[in-house]
Amino acid sequence: MAIAMLAAAMPVPALATGQQTFAAQCSMCHQPNGAGLPGSFPRLAGRVPVIAGSTGGRRYLAMVLLYGLYGPITVDGKRISGLMPSMASLSDQAIADVLNHAMALEKAARKIAPFTAAEIAAVRGAGKTGTDVAAERARLAGLKLIP
Repeated sequence: MAIAMLAAAMPVPALATGQQTFAAQCSMCHQPNGAGLPGSFPRLAGRVPVIAGSTGGRRYLAMVLLYGLYGPITVDGKRISGLMPSMASLSDQAIADVLNHAMALEKAARKIAPFTAAEIAAVRGAGKTGTDVAAERARLAGLKLIP
């Protein structure tokens, strides 16, 4: 948990690419290849494109980066209790770039539109909390939109 907080506080160079920002902010927990750490941090590879395949899933992914997520979740049939800190200090474009990099970690079964800064900005203005993100995750998982 402290590692995740430290990673979130690390400065990101101006004009960094999604891959560079992912390496600096996300890879410590989710690993450079997006495989995650079983029991602690979920894999992103292969999951992000699936989630991004629906409007609600795209909004949820933006919410996770903007507002964070904490508490128990189930990923790949295994329960994880962890903390995803807010990355709201990143620009809308940087968050879009990170999500686009995460989608590219494993080839998607179908072409998914890239995230845009405008899409992130629309979610940033929603004023949600980590609790709201957890509730949205549960709703989308119930609809089978989150694997």
